[in-house]
Amino acid sequence: MDESNSLGNNTDDTIDDFSVDGEGGDGDGTAEPTSYNCTVDRLERIDRFLAVTWPNLSRSRFQKLIEAGQVQVNDASCTNKHGEVKPGDRIVVTIPPDRPLSLEPQAIPLDILYEDSQVIVINKPAGMVVHPAPGHPDGTMVNALLAHCKTLPGMEMPSINGVQRPGVVHRLDRDTTGAIMFAKTDLANQHLQAQLRYKVAQRTYLGIVYGAPRDDRGVVDLPIGRHPVDRKKQAIVPVEKGGRKAITHWFIEERLGNYTLIRFELQTGRTHQIRVHSAELGHPIVGDPVYGSGRSIGVNLPGQALHAWKLRFQHPLNYEWIDTEAPLPEHFQTLLEVLRRRSGPAL
Repeated sequence: MDESNSLGNNTDDTIDDFSVDGEGGDGDGTAEPTSYNCTVDRLERIDRFLAVTWPNLSRSRFQKLIEAGQVQVNDASCTNKHGEVKPGDRIVVTIPPDRPLSLEPQAIPLDILYEDSQVIVINKPAGMVVHPAPGHPDGTMVNALLAHCKTLPGMEMPSINGVQRPGVVHRLDRDTTGAIMFAKTDLANQHLQAQLRYKVAQRTYLGIVYGAPRDDRGVVDLPIGRHPVDRKKQAIVPVEKGGRKAITHWFIEERLGNYTLIRFELQTGRTHQIRVHSAELGHPIVGDPVYGSGRSIGVNLPGQALHAWKLRFQHPLNYEWIDTEAPLPEHFQTLLEVLRRRSGPAL
């Protein structure tokens, strides 16, 4: 969800590795240019047509490609981003290769919940991206971890998951807070990803949603895929149209008048899973800038009121259970206190 699974092998329970909340790039990560071509089937402005045809790239990205001469219509360069295309026109789009990112250790303070020679669990603050990407080349958790772990014996983080995402086992969205684990060796990386894939590791979140669900608990079993138009969003998408199985278990922890504190447990780990499923239920996460209602609640929030509360996994060497719990951030506690005062005694 916010809350995404392994970035490693492409199994049924790994996340879609596209840009989300600044965590990925617009290119395909190759060293060679990538070309797309199609035949137009309707009259439409070219930038709009391209954004709908290839939703993995944003409309603004296509506009820049047009201005840079990377789009051809009927074998002629098109540099007018406001121009129109008509049925029968042939379009070729050339996307330049991504520029490689260099990883630099940065002395950024880390709130460490657990650490040994194999794994480290961090309490991630709001506003911090997990790994470098074209939109966020530094100041990420990976940059901080490279500075923290570089002198540890047996440190092999640069070899894990490629150059740009060393040690990353799963992700949290930029404004989601809480427990996130990183591997410090290749062995740990493989074991921890397998635990997510086979539902051994357990992830529990707390979120504050708008409204009051009728039931005290439930399960959302709805497939999730990339939004057909807005590349920054996910949506409920049928499996036959590219959606991937997504299951979220939810339990009411506290009713707060017109708001509710809910505990979420992930059975799968799709991009934005909790946020999409909550919105689909009619109870979006408070403060969510993408899937929320847009209503002001009178409390200054850095983003969605969603917190990765508990993380339970087996140690990759001795298989003992490790339980970690991330304290609620100050803004989350403040929001709870305000809502409790407004709603009166708990029911």
